[in-house]
Amino acid sequence: MAEAGTPIAKKGKSRANTPDPDFDWREIAWLMQVSRALDRLEETRLVPERKVLYQFSARGHDMAQVMLGTRLDHPRDGACGYYRSRPFLLSLGVELEDALGSAMGRAGGYSDGRDIGVVFNYPNPAGCPALPMCGGVGAQYTPTAGWAQAITYYRDVLGDDGYAGAIAVVLGGDASCATNGFWSALTIATTQKLPMLFYVEDNQYGISVPSTYQTPGGDIARNLASFGNLHVLSGDGTEPAEAAGLISEAAEYVRGGSGPALLRLSVPRLQGHSFQDTQAYKSEAFVASEWERDPLPKLKSYLVGALMDEAEWDAIAAEAEEAVAAASAAAEERTVSSPDRVTANVFYEGEMQLFGGQWTRGYRAPASTETPRPQGQRINMSTAIRRTLDAELELNPRMLLFGEDVGPKGGVHGVTLGLQEKYGVERVFDTSLSEEGIIGRAVGLALAGLLPVPEIQFRKYAEPALEQINDCGTMRWRTNNRFAAPMVLRMPVGFFKCGDPWHSQTNEVQFVHNPGWQVAVPSNAEDAVGLLRSALRGNDPVVFFEHRAMLDDAWARRPWPGDDYVLPFGHARKVREGDRITIVTWGAMVPRCEAAAEGLSADVIDLRTLQPWDREMVLKSVARTRRCLIVHEDLRTGGFGAEIAAVVADEAFLDLDAPVARLTMPDIPSPHNPVLLDWAVPSVERIRAKIDELLEF
Repeated sequence: MAEAGTPIAKKGKSRANTPDPDFDWREIAWLMQVSRALDRLEETRLVPERKVLYQFSARGHDMAQVMLGTRLDHPRDGACGYYRSRPFLLSLGVELEDALGSAMGRAGGYSDGRDIGVVFNYPNPAGCPALPMCGGVGAQYTPTAGWAQAITYYRDVLGDDGYAGAIAVVLGGDASCATNGFWSALTIATTQKLPMLFYVEDNQYGISVPSTYQTPGGDIARNLASFGNLHVLSGDGTEPAEAAGLISEAAEYVRGGSGPALLRLSVPRLQGHSFQDTQAYKSEAFVASEWERDPLPKLKSYLVGALMDEAEWDAIAAEAEEAVAAASAAAEERTVSSPDRVTANVFYEGEMQLFGGQWTRGYRAPASTETPRPQGQRINMSTAIRRTLDAELELNPRMLLFGEDVGPKGGVHGVTLGLQEKYGVERVFDTSLSEEGIIGRAVGLALAGLLPVPEIQFRKYAEPALEQINDCGTMRWRTNNRFAAPMVLRMPVGFFKCGDPWHSQTNEVQFVHNPGWQVAVPSNAEDAVGLLRSALRGNDPVVFFEHRAMLDDAWARRPWPGDDYVLPFGHARKVREGDRITIVTWGAMVPRCEAAAEGLSADVIDLRTLQPWDREMVLKSVARTRRCLIVHEDLRTGGFGAEIAAVVADEAFLDLDAPVARLTMPDIPSPHNPVLLDWAVPSVERIRAKIDELLEF
């Protein structure tokens, strides 16, 4: 076997005329004929009849994909494909009726009609699951790296021998090798020597763009030949013996524990990128050369005479056609899911998802109380968060804490100081500098039943991870509660002594606007403990904002509320009560609003969470005070205060004696100079002035 990093072109253990006995060739022939029949049915009838709206043919990719699927026979294997991976899904056991019913957007199937049918998921209780695919190119790589890391964690840290020999496999096209996700996952897998197989199908085009635009020379295997800790193989995915040998060798290498491998197989894309794609950008000669490489006649030539006769081959093809026709009839009998159910399963609603999250692996939260029991001296918010993380790490061996600089440094804000020393680098660890990789890895870890607690170092740095954040939040909904990936995403936000456009952003509303995420914005140490512990023991993904100015703020200090204190989401708190005006706020603006209301009869409401938010408390207060002021640090246009104002205007209009008012930052990034920052952020004086204005209305 070649050394890691050495590409092996056209090499495998089966090169003789006798088909490799390690493969079930009749099953491969059957599945390939089924895949062709599915493509043919969609292209000739279901798409023209508009019963299938998105169709991506796998013709040309199909044979090698089926072979790959038959190699994933370990009960702890995991795999994630992309929109051209249906033959692979068929080899894992997806029912034909589900495949067609999902393509038609009918009830049941992958998503109950919520997602396009080529974005697959498959819990597969009998074997390797197909992790939820995403519509974004390259988004499959980092979650698969997370699954691979989970394999090593279960095996090496939790001592579960059932994970020995398990691997994670990710499928992607040649164009996806240009994405952030690919390079981030490659870094994670190679630096950690994870059991991960990168399976790259090179059809020389990304829609209309040649592969030479994606990687120099159009050959990712050749370009990665010297990449550290990576075993690289390359060959022809249309030659049955060659493809079988390479796939076996790649899978065996990764199962052997030597680290990750990348297998690039050259395959033709025998139809357009999608049904609507005419391929006018290809020359007639190039299209003809692709059809000359069609793997189906090559498979027939390889098997007929060596393993079966012509009649058996024809019988398999006929049986495949019959099976697809029967599945089509059954799928067309399915109804469309009732529209009144389309809002269900955004969050956990009491019915357990089939796959993903620690709750599906037997986790039971310790006893808790919603009543704080203050103990000892007041502590700052930073200490409160660290102590909560420490306590939950102690109680829950499934919990992992990670991000940039969270290890020996203890985080740039010192919140995780000492935790790696106490729990080890397997549980508290630094990551490569890739926010896509941090969150994507967390998704894979969560799908494998662990509790990831990733940190994004500053709110502004979350932008490269937004695709993974969105995909994670929508997972429960778009799989109709088949999959979920609960995690707690910690993120420092806001100003601290000074500001700037890169470290001081809040923009909480962006995460409220990502369906499926709960959002916490504690203003003090006690609330931080209760909300964080609630999130760590919950069954939904949570964004936990830690305001930089409040981490060591004297006002935010509180006694430790107890080792079992939890604070349910959606319960606001009144920090001051009165009857002349309602002031709604959160985060660093809470103490400012409290100070501004000094000497007045005012309800000052700290929302504590924005998703969900306590509409009932706000509306009841407004009905009594008849005035409402909303104060937040985020920008005015499109800020979360606009949502609150709209709800108050819509549901409490007749109770109001004055217009609903907002006081926010102007629509600018956070200024750096403290003088400019103090002008931009709502101050106690400006808040008081706005209160007086409303009281005089």
